[in-house]
Amino acid sequence: MSELSDVAPAEQAADIVPPPEKPRETPTELPRPEPRVRRLNIIGRRNIFFLISLLIIIPGIASMAFKGFLLGIDFAGGTEFTVNFANQPAVASVESAVAADPLKALVEDNLTKRVGAMTVQQVIEVGGTIARETIEFALLALVLASAAILFLLAIRFRNVPGGWRAGFQFGGSALAALLHDVFLLTGLFSIMGKVLGLRIGEIDSLFVTAVLTVVGFSVHDTIVVFDRIRENLRVSQRLSFEQVVNLSIMQTAARSIITSFTVVLVLTAILIAGGTTLKGFALALLIGIVSGTYSSIFNASPLLVVWRRWQPLR
Repeated sequence: MSELSDVAPAEQAADIVPPPEKPRETPTELPRPEPRVRRLNIIGRRNIFFLISLLIIIPGIASMAFKGFLLGIDFAGGTEFTVNFANQPAVASVESAVAADPLKALVEDNLTKRVGAMTVQQVIEVGGTIARETIEFALLALVLASAAILFLLAIRFRNVPGGWRAGFQFGGSALAALLHDVFLLTGLFSIMGKVLGLRIGEIDSLFVTAVLTVVGFSVHDTIVVFDRIRENLRVSQRLSFEQVVNLSIMQTAARSIITSFTVVLVLTAILIAGGTTLKGFALALLIGIVSGTYSSIFNASPLLVVWRRWQPLR
């Protein structure tokens, strides 16, 4: 240290050495508020969701009963031409040329004369007997699939309290939600085809494929919720059955919606950018998957609660 400094060496050392730190006072921790858990009372508002389903389904059922369906060649029978025109004729011109004479060879001549040059790529002929058998087998496939689903779900859920009786309650609720999706899908296609006159509402073999696919998707989504109900029934002894069901729906709703949304994105892309042949198929799947997700969350489990109240287990 410099001897010329006016500050004494002891005082200079005191300035260099830091003073001892004072013990820090620990602040008093404020009590943290408990996180707010948002829960939807789906079971308590089940009548609202049932009403929404009825308002959507009833017009379709009325259309099916009084108007029927716009049947494709697979169900109506007849001859279908797949042609490429050199120009782009209007649909009305093609329809008038086809209606001028129903015979196969004359139809081709009329199209060439009235519309322009064309190239025939494919000709499909379906008789009335084949069309009738197609309808019968399609209905039979739907009935057998529904019966098999009911029986398999009864086996799967027979180990919940109530045994086989409870198993059939689970299976019957899933089957009711499945039929909700089928009626909604077929009803909307009846309205599009016969009431609105849209060609995309035509019923063909691809539509039957879409319906059966929707059946499987809807049941799979419902089983996810029902499995969670079964698990929660084993561990939640203090909750009522309605509370267990509502809790299970909330635990699986996000998974169901996200899974369905990814499929909806793909189907929307096919519907927008796909060919004309696939548009009806993509639309049927799109409607069915959205309806299946809705029915799995808002219809199947609430129906199970209603059934359990109406027919309690002993």
